Amino acid sequence: MNHCSLLPFMLGIPLLWPCLTAIENSTTEEVKHPAGPHLRVKRGWMWNQFFVPEEMNKTRHHIGQLRSDLDNGNNSFQYKLLGAGAGTIFVIDERTGDLYAERKLDREERSLYTLRAQVIDTTTGKAVEPESEFVIRVSDINDNEPKFLDEPYEAIVPEMSPEGTLVIQVTASDADDPSSGNNARLLYSLLQGQPYFSIEPTTGVIRISSKMDRELQDEYWVIIQAKDMIGLPGALSGTTSVLIKLSDVNDNKPIFKDSLYRLTVSESAPIGTSIGKIMAYDNDIGENAEMDYSIEDDSETFDVITNNETQEGIIILKKKVDFEHQNYYRVRAKVKNRHVAEHLREYHTEPYTTLIKVQVEDDDEPPVFLFSYYIFEILEGSPLGSSVGTVSATDPDQRQSPIGYSITRSKVFSIDNNGTITTTNNLDREISAWYNLTVTAVEKANAEQMSSVPVYVQVLNINDHAPELSEYYEPYVCENAGSGQVIQTISAVDRDESIEDHHFRFNLSVEEKNSSFTIIDNEDNTAVILTNRNGFSLQEEPVFYVSILIADNGIPSLTSTNTLTIHVCDCDSSGGTQTCSDRDLMLSMGFRTEVVVAVLICIMVIFGLKQRRKQTLFPEKSEDLRENIFRYDDEGGGEEDTEAFDVAELRGRAVRRERKARRSGGAEARSLRGRSWQVGPDSAVFRRFILEKLEEADTDPCAPPFDSLQTYAFEGTGSLAGSLSSLESAASDQEENYDFLNELGPRFKRLACMFGSAVQSNN
Repeated sequence: MNHCSLLPFMLGIPLLWPCLTAIENSTTEEVKHPAGPHLRVKRGWMWNQFFVPEEMNKTRHHIGQLRSDLDNGNNSFQYKLLGAGAGTIFVIDERTGDLYAERKLDREERSLYTLRAQVIDTTTGKAVEPESEFVIRVSDINDNEPKFLDEPYEAIVPEMSPEGTLVIQVTASDADDPSSGNNARLLYSLLQGQPYFSIEPTTGVIRISSKMDRELQDEYWVIIQAKDMIGLPGALSGTTSVLIKLSDVNDNKPIFKDSLYRLTVSESAPIGTSIGKIMAYDNDIGENAEMDYSIEDDSETFDVITNNETQEGIIILKKKVDFEHQNYYRVRAKVKNRHVAEHLREYHTEPYTTLIKVQVEDDDEPPVFLFSYYIFEILEGSPLGSSVGTVSATDPDQRQSPIGYSITRSKVFSIDNNGTITTTNNLDREISAWYNLTVTAVEKANAEQMSSVPVYVQVLNINDHAPELSEYYEPYVCENAGSGQVIQTISAVDRDESIEDHHFRFNLSVEEKNSSFTIIDNEDNTAVILTNRNGFSLQEEPVFYVSILIADNGIPSLTSTNTLTIHVCDCDSSGGTQTCSDRDLMLSMGFRTEVVVAVLICIMVIFGLKQRRKQTLFPEKSEDLRENIFRYDDEGGGEEDTEAFDVAELRGRAVRRERKARRSGGAEARSLRGRSWQVGPDSAVFRRFILEKLEEADTDPCAPPFDSLQTYAFEGTGSLAGSLSSLESAASDQEENYDFLNELGPRFKRLACMFGSAVQSNN
């Protein structure tokens, strides 16, 4: 087996490189080469891997030689190079098989090339041997400096951090081959940043080596260097900068800018007035600089609040000041941080304080009353000019100006310059038991300085009103009433005020001792009226007037005489009245007062709505609208469906069913002026009237076969003109006379025109 040798140069160091030699047999065996790499014999080819140093400066660099064992040197063999880079980066001498690199090789771009070689017999043009593959490796040299890839670096660390605190880790990389000696082995060092920082040489970890105060310096620039070849001579290096900022911790307590503050306040200033500001500063920032102010010793006159925006302390008035009482104050304020961590308490042991001197300024103040309000008492009926009480006001200023008094809008009381209140009118407790007065005091030297005080005057009661019946009673007695029958229960009231509960005594007057009625005192402020005989006569004695004496328990006791009017009535077997001595009595027993008031209100509303309508309310004046109520069937058949119902009977007397001729409208209206009609569901007469109407509706063969609502109501009560409704018309319209409407004034002019013309046309 033949060998050829090649002696290239790598950095001036001679190396022995093996060449490729042909072997005739086709067996494969492995041979140890003296230089170290393995030589493998395969099918007559011995192939290897070639090493080429990168960055060789020669334009054409000889790598080695490829040669077949079958080559006898007669130049009949031709060597060819195949694969990536063949003919461009690498070339081969076709005659000798020498292999060359045409340009510089950079291991960082590509460190391995795989090529194929082939030997051709030029005489036959056929391959002598199959293709053989070999490898060219680019060997590394230290031609790349370390680089920091994550620039720029910035870190934040709390101020006053202890030594050894981790700040940040920096990392550099080297493009050289880490397996080729020390070309990619790096060491870190600190070029700038001592004595506050240090760096671990192999890891690049930066740590604090000394405590730092942000208030002295809040950021630092640190320069780091990284060297390859572990710092040996010829090593390459790279640098980077790291910005290290110190974050704030609350290691400073606030300090007042001034040790003394002088403030002034007017004695007229209201509570809550801001009288000045104090200011402290804190070298810390953000939340660590927030502070709270307070007043030492819990002053009752002044307080301080913190302005969270400006961090100022605002001194406010907590209690009104009085120059005459105290014109100078000394208070001390303190300040402390709002947020202090437990491990920083050592920096906040004693808070800073400042002294505040407050001077009170004198103002012209209004008069001051001795009391905030006054309550006086006086008996009713006291003579004019009686003294009620005295109010007093003084000038709080040093000059002590004279004071004048006045009472605001009072016709019952007056006041003199001494503040004495007297009566100028009669007092009646039953009219007004209390008077609320406002007394004004004015400085005579300065009329603008005034003040007011409420004065309450209570009028005390004297027994000057006799008791009287609590309401207007309208009792009646039946003709067939027996002796001892209860006619009415009465009670009394007294407008006077009594220290004890009122107690009334009831008796008949002396003239009534032998009358037809007697009285029994129930001793509970009520009494009952009873009959004192059997039987009464409506024709002979239709009305009885009974005098009743009522006495109170006042001192002195007062007695009044009250007349009770008792009517005699013709009653049925059940006790219901049929005929009484007065028609008003019968009607009053039907309606209660509350019902009459409700009816009056409804009539007033209806008349008010009618007055607002236009004159076209009655488009056809010739129609007779008085006594007809029209009912229309559901399908609206028109005139043929109309049925009229005569409701004239609604105003007739309930006790008789036959019709009677009415008096003329004018005469009846005049007779009814000043009278009040009272009709209600509690009346036996009205109840009987409704039952009769219900029976008529049930037995009427012309009534519809379904339920219907029939309404019967009286129109108007208490009118001077009486009722103007057409429902009160009798069967004959010729007897109606409405001339009396002309006598009622302009408000009835339209009604007089309407009904007067109708009567004339009918006549």
